[in-house]
Amino acid sequence: MDWKSKKIEAILEQALVEDKATSDVTTSITIDPSLRASATILAKQDCVVSGLGCIPRFLDIYARLDNRSSGRYEVISHPEMFDGVRVKKGQSIAVIRHNARVILSCERVILNLMQRMSGIATLTRQYVDAIHGTGTKILDTRKTVPGLRVLDKYAVSCGGGENHRLDLSDGILIKNNHISLGGGIEKVLARAHELRSGNQTIDIEVRTFDELRTALDHGAESFLFDNMSPADVKKAVKMVRERGGNIPTEASGGINLSNIRKYAETGVEYISVGALTHSPPAVDLSMKITAETY
Repeated sequence: MDWKSKKIEAILEQALVEDKATSDVTTSITIDPSLRASATILAKQDCVVSGLGCIPRFLDIYARLDNRSSGRYEVISHPEMFDGVRVKKGQSIAVIRHNARVILSCERVILNLMQRMSGIATLTRQYVDAIHGTGTKILDTRKTVPGLRVLDKYAVSCGGGENHRLDLSDGILIKNNHISLGGGIEKVLARAHELRSGNQTIDIEVRTFDELRTALDHGAESFLFDNMSPADVKKAVKMVRERGGNIPTEASGGINLSNIRKYAETGVEYISVGALTHSPPAVDLSMKITAETY
C-alpha cells in the first residue's frame, strides 16, 4: 500500500476535513498548546491489524491543514507489528508521541479507519482459516464503501484474501442483467469475443446447468456459479473440467462461515464473499493518552 499516493492522501484529508479536526473547540480550550503526550493504540479484542500506515499520514496531513507548527512526532511499534499480524486482546499496536492537541484532534479518524480496516482483515482471516487445506482461495467483491475501495481491498489482502476486480474497467464479468438486457448468453459472449481488448478473460455468471452448458458451448473462459448449493457447485466444477483446459471457477451467493468449507470441498478454485467489505464488524480499538513529563 502506497500511503503517500495522491488517492490515499485525498481519502485521509477528507476524513480530517469532515471531522473539522483543525477546529477542535473542546481541545483548543482545555489543553495547553505546548503539552506533549503519548498515545497508545490498544487492541480490545483478538484481531488482525490493518491500517498502521494511516497514522503518520493523518498527522502529516493535519500539520499541512493546520498551517501551524505542532512539533516533531514519533510513531513507534514493535518490529514484529505490521499489517496482517494477529494480535491478542490488550496488546499494544502502536504508540504516538506528539503534541497533545494534535493527538486528540486526530484520535477519532485514526481509530475509525483502523477499526474498519482491521475488522475487514479479521473477518477475512476467519474465512481463510475456515477453508484451510482445501486449495480454494477467498476473493473480495466490489461491495465496498464508496470512496474507500482501495483501503477496503487492501484490508482484505491483510487478512489473507485476494482482490478480485478493482473497478468496472478491470476485466469482463458478464452477469445476469447483462445476459438479460443483451439478448441471452450466446449473443453477449459473441460480442465479448469480438470486442474485448487484448487478453481480457471472459468471465460469466451462471445459475443453472443449462446456462453453464450454453456458456461452455459459446466460449466462456471463466465461470462464476451464483447461488448454487454445494452439491450443484461440485457438479458444475466437474462439467467445466470435463471440457478440458484450465478454466477458472468461482462460487458466490449465500456463502458464510458456517457453510463455506462445504463449498471449498467441491473443488472450486475461488469463493467470493461480499460480506468481507459490505458488513464487517469493526474491531474494538482504543487510544490511551497520557501527558509526557520531562
